[in-house]
Amino acid sequence: MAKFLRTSGRAGVRRYVDAAARLLIRVGVSANAVTVTGTAIVVAAAVLLLSQGHLLAGLIVVGLSVFTDMLDGAIARVKGTSSRFGALLDSTCDRLADGAIFAGLAYYLLAEGRFLGAALALTALVAGQLVSYVKAAAGNLGARVDVGIAERPERLIIAGLAVLVEVLGVPFALEAGLGLLAVLSTVTVVQRFVQARALLAASEERVDA
Repeated sequence: MAKFLRTSGRAGVRRYVDAAARLLIRVGVSANAVTVTGTAIVVAAAVLLLSQGHLLAGLIVVGLSVFTDMLDGAIARVKGTSSRFGALLDSTCDRLADGAIFAGLAYYLLAEGRFLGAALALTALVAGQLVSYVKAAAGNLGARVDVGIAERPERLIIAGLAVLVEVLGVPFALEAGLGLLAVLSTVTVVQRFVQARALLAASEERVDA
């Protein structure tokens, strides 16, 4: 969860999410099933709504799907069945969902002849994927990288706000929001590279010592 979203109210939200998780557990729903279902909903919203210009409807559906992103972790926590495969599935589905959202926006902008916006959406997509990739790759090398001004929650919030402002009729709102997102995501990639380089260098110095 993004650092600025860690508030004192999170405990209250968690109580309700855990209650919903217990209900789903009683009817036999697994955390992995919730993860896949939530991702399928996002992909469908991106393809059928966002890409076709139904921005408000797409925003609402994607926003509601965030609840499933909390539920899968809650189910695993309540059942005590957290697994490495579940973590892999969740991370993979996050990448798929993000890709679908920004690809849907890029398609819509391209169809509208807003070529700069389409290019910015694709740039934000690639940069956002690199943010996650650098963290994963550094982790495989033994470096825990967790810095960055634009983690996944921030990126989704900025994209959502850009869509909402676009729906309200503000000219070039998507271009502005996606441009900001592309810049912040790129900065985050650089931040993570810098941190990874420092951690890996320190690790190699300890080995040589």
